[in-house]
Amino acid sequence: MNKRTVRIGGASGFWGDSSVGAPQLVEQGAIDYLVFDYLAELTMSLLAGARLKNPDMGYATDFVTSAMATVLPMVVSKNIRVIANAGGVNPRACAAAVEKLAAGLGLEVKVAVVTGDDALPLIDALRAQGIGHMTTGEPLPERLVSANAYLGAAPIASALAAGAQIVITGRCVDSAVTLGALMHEFGWSADDWDRLAGGSLAGHIIECGCQATGGLHTDWDRVPDWAHIGYPIVECAADGSFTVSKPPGTGGLVSRATVGEQLLYEIGDPSAYLLPDVVCDFRNVSITETAPGEVRVAGAKGRAPSDKFKVTATYAAGYRCNAELLIVGFDATAKARRTGEAMIRRTRDLFEARGWRDFSATHIDVLGAEDGYGPHATRHPPRQAVLRVAVTHGEKAALEVFAKEISAAGTSWAPGTTGMGGGRPSAALSIRQFPLLVDKALFTPFVELGGERWAVPASSPASEARTPEAPGAQDGAVAVQGEDDATTRDDDRIEVPLIRLAYARSGDKGDTSNIGVMARHPALLPTLRAQLTADAVAAYLAHLVRGKVTRYELPGIDAMNFVCEEALGGGGMASLRVDPLGKSMAQILLSMPVQVAVRQLDAAARVR
Repeated sequence: MNKRTVRIGGASGFWGDSSVGAPQLVEQGAIDYLVFDYLAELTMSLLAGARLKNPDMGYATDFVTSAMATVLPMVVSKNIRVIANAGGVNPRACAAAVEKLAAGLGLEVKVAVVTGDDALPLIDALRAQGIGHMTTGEPLPERLVSANAYLGAAPIASALAAGAQIVITGRCVDSAVTLGALMHEFGWSADDWDRLAGGSLAGHIIECGCQATGGLHTDWDRVPDWAHIGYPIVECAADGSFTVSKPPGTGGLVSRATVGEQLLYEIGDPSAYLLPDVVCDFRNVSITETAPGEVRVAGAKGRAPSDKFKVTATYAAGYRCNAELLIVGFDATAKARRTGEAMIRRTRDLFEARGWRDFSATHIDVLGAEDGYGPHATRHPPRQAVLRVAVTHGEKAALEVFAKEISAAGTSWAPGTTGMGGGRPSAALSIRQFPLLVDKALFTPFVELGGERWAVPASSPASEARTPEAPGAQDGAVAVQGEDDATTRDDDRIEVPLIRLAYARSGDKGDTSNIGVMARHPALLPTLRAQLTADAVAAYLAHLVRGKVTRYELPGIDAMNFVCEEALGGGGMASLRVDPLGKSMAQILLSMPVQVAVRQLDAAARVR
């Protein structure tokens, strides 16, 4: 609590991230804490299935067998503390595996476990109360695979205060593994809203690993040495501000643009970023380059959170199967599409002959034909295209028939048809997510350490869900230095793709796509604001987005966030699209033509 700053390294953005993050940060990062984020909704359902087969499973095994097996001796010798949500649906088993590993290495490590996120025992009571989907209100599915609350950072801070060197949690919000360390180190109270918001933002920046250090950057060609990209480090101060960097000598890029893109990632309304510990307002956050490869982030504001946890349940909704074939030659796109249609028609005929129901859903993509761009696709037909057919059905046997019939394409239909080398596809359970809001008072998080167990109350002061100082969603004017393009003569304007004027990054929240757009130069913001209205973005993406588009402002970093509803074909595990997570949406929007004054374009070129 007497430290001036605390250095935290983010070693993992998901279960399956590279094994190089942890040793790189431990060896070269001069860090105090090493944090890992492993969990997504699909991950939780997979882990639940693994525990059903083996009661000692149900956690992210890579954390033990890869990360800790590699760095635990160095972690102990350097007195680095580790926080990970690797526990999944079985954090006690994960902790036991770490303790066994440590004993085998002759090390003594205090390992704490955070429990209390499992909502399955509450489901019958919630169903009886009529609690349903948090946005649509539809009732809870009958049979669930998993249901977990997104816990906050307080239990992690409590475990650290009790002396734990390693803290393993089940489901918590991604940023909590960082915020918990900062609450402990700086002694932040549970109602220190602005500092909690700053610490949460620090966690948000590093929770996706290399996305903060040049990964997925719009200007990808400016990011050096991808093979040795550095994992992110935040050096946090007691006031909630922090700097972002990476280990020396590593690849990647830390700049205002790369960190700005990550700030925008999946934040929804930036004036009301909802977390269990605090409601964050990121609209006036500033990002300043303070040295080569280092930026300072400050200005997050916070207010009291709601009295509810978000709970995500998963359930099985029949089966799904994906098939892929390579089609080569003239008219590859047309041949691929006709092949997909014939494949579905033939299988439907077989279903009908057997008295089976039709597919519950089908989707055909031709990769290489720019299907995702819809009417904005370029007019250059590819001579190589990948046909992707995705289908769902209530019965596994029906999809096994579909999978068998795919091979007929090799001799029956289009010339230039060949397999992709993966063999016959298999039918798998179609796992879907179901979000709901549940009173915090129904949950009791616990910390377990050294044979002791204590509760960390989940209740907290409640506030209105959204009470920003000024409207967050708007298409009105914001004072920005620079020439407004409305005053520029028409003959001084040219049309360019949006990518010339802005950076962008996109992601998902269920069936909603978030597209963050950040001006390359403050002088370009009036142009972007005038032309990238919510209606204009909705029109450009109309072939993908079926619902409402809302634009939110982040004047602190000259940016906007577009929240596009009903944009991902159901989203996540429910979608049959080739991009169910909306990762490509920003790239598609960056092709949108905009009018810009030549002088403003010169300013953007100087930034690049």
